[in-house]
Amino acid sequence: MRRPGLRGRITWIVAVGAALVLAALTAAFNLALRASLDHDARQVLAGRATATLETVSIAGGQVRAAEVPDQGALDALSWIYSGPRAVERPRAPGSLQRQVDLLAGGPRTYSDASASDVKLYAVPVVKNGRRAGTVVAGVSLEPYERTASQALLASLAFALAVFVLVVAATRWTVSRSLRPVARMTAEAAAWSERDLDHRFNAGEPTDELTRLAATFDSMLSRLAASLRHEQRFSAEISHELRTPLTAIVAESELALAREREGGEYRRALERIAERARQLQRTLETLVSAARAESSPRRGTADAEEVAVRAADACAALAKERGVEVAVVPPPAPLRAGVDADAAERILAPLIENACLYGRGRIEIAVLSENSGVEFLVRDDGPGVDPVERERIFEPGGRGSAAADARDSGAGLGLALARRLARAVDGEVDCNDGGGGGVFVARLPPA
Repeated sequence: MRRPGLRGRITWIVAVGAALVLAALTAAFNLALRASLDHDARQVLAGRATATLETVSIAGGQVRAAEVPDQGALDALSWIYSGPRAVERPRAPGSLQRQVDLLAGGPRTYSDASASDVKLYAVPVVKNGRRAGTVVAGVSLEPYERTASQALLASLAFALAVFVLVVAATRWTVSRSLRPVARMTAEAAAWSERDLDHRFNAGEPTDELTRLAATFDSMLSRLAASLRHEQRFSAEISHELRTPLTAIVAESELALAREREGGEYRRALERIAERARQLQRTLETLVSAARAESSPRRGTADAEEVAVRAADACAALAKERGVEVAVVPPPAPLRAGVDADAAERILAPLIENACLYGRGRIEIAVLSENSGVEFLVRDDGPGVDPVERERIFEPGGRGSAAADARDSGAGLGLALARRLARAVDGEVDCNDGGGGGVFVARLPPA
């Protein structure tokens, strides 16, 4: 069996609740009405019994009726007893008369004669503390029962009308309220995985549904940003790996184009190995950036230790270039809010760049700033032209100083360093060196 939708379930719940409430109210109303009618009947009986007592007299211990009531009046049911003997009695069915006889001589009490639909009230006749007889008054319950029956039918009709009105109003209200949800569902079903900019645009969040739409729009924006990030990541991988792969293929084909001496093969293999290591560093940096962007947990690292490790990683290149690398420790221990591997991958490309363009000395200063930890990499090379300070951070971008340097790089190191730094809420910039290159890596505090 098909499960009803949200509108049907809400309507069903409201219908059941309304039916229970209306049934309880109808029952309570009719019970209260019957109690009120019974109270009215007792009041009538009490008044009738009092009026009858005023018409009797006691002489010689016997009860006598001063007036003879109208025997034909159905609503004037009054009996007068002197002891167990009836002095006056109206015409009444035998079953009613027998029940009245049972009340004679008894205590003051009410009694229902269900067979005759009459209510009775027995009152003792007492003089000087001695009981002489009994007065029994009766009233027909037929008008009261008719009133109660009419009220029951009217209340049932009213409850049914209210029930139908509540169900109809609920269904209309729910349908109107869920109309935006149906529209959002239809729109979402029509969107494809390429529709990254579609939103529900339900306006300012003023109620539950508009807040839901705003939440969905925010979630779609995050999903679109994540998908664009994955697309950009894939595009950057293909773009940034093309250069070292092309160099490896070209070097291999050149080495295989003709027979060479052993030394030439060795030099070719060394160039291929260098390109492969460059490719490995690129992949590791991209993976680190992707991991940092997707994971909120980033660890911590000692800033001076990071600088020393990055300098050691570039020691071979520094020796080859004939430059000295010096680490200037901070005045007090500093910790960066990034794990040591990620911090080293950010700092190492800056040191490699300084080794390529520096003439004799490279200085790595570890500083503390208000927003975190700062690594200052300064070389004594030609520096960077101010108009090129942003272009050198683009993949494949290289400054004019590269034309005179013995650099065969792919122009990816600085771009990868900035990307990874931004992935961990840091930054990499090129500053005015006043005669040399100055690169700054800023990392968040631990």
